[in-house]
Amino acid sequence: MLNGFVHPDFASAVAALSSQLPRVGRGGGALCVYHRGKKVVDVWGGTCDDAGNPWQEDTLAPSFSTSKGVLSTLVHLLAEQGVLSYGDAIADHWPAFGCRGKEKITIHHALCHEAGLYRIGDMISAPEEMLDWEHMLRVIAEAQPAHQPGEWHGYHALTYGWLIGGLIEAVTGKSLADVLNELLVTPLRLDGAYIGLPDEAMSRRALLTNGYMKPSQPRSGWQGSLRDWVKEGLFRLGMDIGEFRAALYPFDAPFDWNDPATVQAVIPAANGQFTARSLARMYALIAQGGELDGVRVLSAQRVEAMRVVHNRSRDRVLFLPMHWRLGYHRAFTVGVRAPEAFGHYGYGGSGGFCDPSRHLALAFTTNYGAGTPTGDTRMPRLARAAIQVADRLG
Repeated sequence: MLNGFVHPDFASAVAALSSQLPRVGRGGGALCVYHRGKKVVDVWGGTCDDAGNPWQEDTLAPSFSTSKGVLSTLVHLLAEQGVLSYGDAIADHWPAFGCRGKEKITIHHALCHEAGLYRIGDMISAPEEMLDWEHMLRVIAEAQPAHQPGEWHGYHALTYGWLIGGLIEAVTGKSLADVLNELLVTPLRLDGAYIGLPDEAMSRRALLTNGYMKPSQPRSGWQGSLRDWVKEGLFRLGMDIGEFRAALYPFDAPFDWNDPATVQAVIPAANGQFTARSLARMYALIAQGGELDGVRVLSAQRVEAMRVVHNRSRDRVLFLPMHWRLGYHRAFTVGVRAPEAFGHYGYGGSGGFCDPSRHLALAFTTNYGAGTPTGDTRMPRLARAAIQVADRLG
C-alpha cells in the first residue's frame, strides 16, 4: 500500500512503483516527480527496517552513488557564485593535491571522471579507512593517477566523494555539511538531504536489507574456469575487469553500510541519506532552468553548461558509454528516448534525474535491491512511465 499524493495524469508512474515494492518481506521506497515546476507525485510505501516498521513520509534512505548528483550540483552552485571555474586546476584551490602528476587535473576532469583517480584499491588497505574523512582527503591528495588527465574516463565510484568534497571544502573553507545546508537545503527548503547523518536525524533512516558486504571468495573448478574465460573475453574486447574491481571493491574485509559509524561518516560518493522529495526538488530546479518556486540559484546559462555531454566513449570502469556531463551521467531509460535527460543513479536502485526538454524531474529512494554500480531496472522503468506521461501531456 502506498501513501501520499499523485496527480491523476501520473497514476501510471505510481503504478510502476507499486509493482516494484515487495509484496512480502522487507523493503520499501519513495517516489517523487515534478513536472513543469509542480510536484505531481509524492508517494511512499513498504517497510524501512528488519522489524517491519512502515516507511514514513520523512524516511531517509541510503542512496549510494545517487549522492554524486548532489555533490556535483554543489560545484555548479559555487561556480555560479564565481568562486571557481571548471577549467581551474584543483591544486590552485587545494595546494596539497598538486603532487604526483596531479598538478594539471582540472575541476572539469574531476567532474567528467577523467582524473584517473578511481583505483581506490591501490589507495587503502581496509574499508574502515573510508570512515575517516581527514584521512581520506590525505589519501586522495597523495594518490597517483592511473592515466594522464583527460586521456580516458573511468568511473570514480568511491573516490569521487573525497575528490569533489575535498575541493568544495578547500574552496569554501567550510565543512561539506555546512555547504550542503547553505547552498541547497536552505534555499530550496529540502526536507531531508545529508552526507554524514547527524544524531538528530538517525531515527528517520531506513536500514538496507542487504547492507553487509563480504569479501568475494576465490572460486575453483568450473566456476573459476568460467570466470577466467569471461575475464579473457572482456579483455579481448578492450574491457579490463581489473579496473572495475580496483574502482569498486576495496572490501577485503566485511563492511556494514547500516552501521551507525558508517552512516554518520562522510563518504560523499556513496552514503548520502535523502528523501525522494529532496532529490526530485533539486533536479526540478535544474529542469526549470535554475529557478523553482520563485527562487533562482542557477542561471539559465549555467544550466545549459551542465547539460553538455563531454565524452561518449566507453567508460574504463563501467564498460558503458555514460555520456558524462559535468558530474552527471545520461538518464538510463527503457522503451523511450531521453537524450537530454541526465542525473545520477546508485547501487541498490535509487536515483534521480532531470529532463529540461520535458521540464521533468524524478527521484526514487529505496532500501532493498542491489544491481549494478549505477542501479538496476527500477529507475529506468520509473523514468519510462513518467516520460510517457510528460510526452502525452505535450
